[in-house]
Amino acid sequence: QVRVVESGGGLVQAGGSLRLSCAASGGTFSRYAMAWFRQAPGKEREYVAVISWSGLIQDYADSVKGRFSIARDNVKNMAYLQMNSLKPEDAAVYYCAARQGTPTVRLEGYDFWGRGTQVTVSS
Repeated sequence: QVRVVESGGGLVQAGGSLRLSCAASGGTFSRYAMAWFRQAPGKEREYVAVISWSGLIQDYADSVKGRFSIARDNVKNMAYLQMNSLKPEDAAVYYCAARQGTPTVRLEGYDFWGRGTQVTVSS
């Protein structure tokens, strides 16, 4: 059973940056693909980015490609989402998720979820 806890959210002006962190515990972190999803008020939860267990495979939603970067540290059992050039439409609760095996962009593919961290972007 893997437990993931997000941190790093906050209020930022449009054009600014934030780095979200995801701390994992309770499992062999290096076996898990890690992903970030987000959910804005009144909208469905949507895929943002994913990274494979090795870090060699990364993928991004088109809406964040070129602005966001996902990374992981298998020694510290941490995953990160660096968010640059933030836009008001990026405002949402951001969730970290883990799954054993290959990465997927499907929300249903993830077994372990954090409680989320709020990102607010002012225009």
